[in-house]
Amino acid sequence: MNLELVVNAKANEVDIALLKDKVLTELHKEKGGQDFTVGDIYLGKVHRVIPSLNAAFVDVGYEKDAFLHYLDLGPQYRSLNKFVKRTLTGKQDTPDLTDFQVEEDIDKNGKINDVVSGSQHILVQVAKEPISSKGPRLTSEITLAGRYMVLVPFGEKISLSQRIKNSEERTRLRRLIQSIKPKRFGVIVRTVAENKKVAELDADLRNLVERWNKLHENLKTASPPKRVLGEINTTS
Repeated sequence: MNLELVVNAKANEVDIALLKDKVLTELHKEKGGQDFTVGDIYLGKVHRVIPSLNAAFVDVGYEKDAFLHYLDLGPQYRSLNKFVKRTLTGKQDTPDLTDFQVEEDIDKNGKINDVVSGSQHILVQVAKEPISSKGPRLTSEITLAGRYMVLVPFGEKISLSQRIKNSEERTRLRRLIQSIKPKRFGVIVRTVAENKKVAELDADLRNLVERWNKLHENLKTASPPKRVLGEINTTS
């Protein structure tokens, strides 16, 4: 008996066929999650707030609602929410956060129904891709990852990878990032940034800022559910 496995990968679906002596005996169709890659950023709409789970289910365009837990909102959730509201209403006409008044951090032990409401428009990032019968896992702690660093809006903290052990190099990197990063943005410096030239680090940061600018531009006219920034610098 001759067994043959045929796989046909499509944009949103994978067909898997099992043939015995060239006769189809089994056919499986798997929905793909390619449109919901980790790091993609969406303007979603809150479908349900579940106080008992301290979480919300959010419509981001997937066949099943995505899951957002209170602990994944991020400390600067109020600032992000304010930025989104102002952008959607035309009051935030620039991505620059220099003059943006950040809000107080949310209580890490708080309740989701105190800060999130049903039908609310919310900016979220895919933290875990959809699998089987579950929708994507989301976070509202938006980050933009580059080759050498990660850009964190609404913060000011500079964090360095603990794998960078040399104290002089740590001091160099911290001083450099402090001098080139935009105001109201935090930065996480990756291990691979060690001993890299100023020009390389500056170019990486500029690229991340440009991606933030693109997110803001796409957000201006977005209606949920809508992807406003893809992980590989693409939008839909």
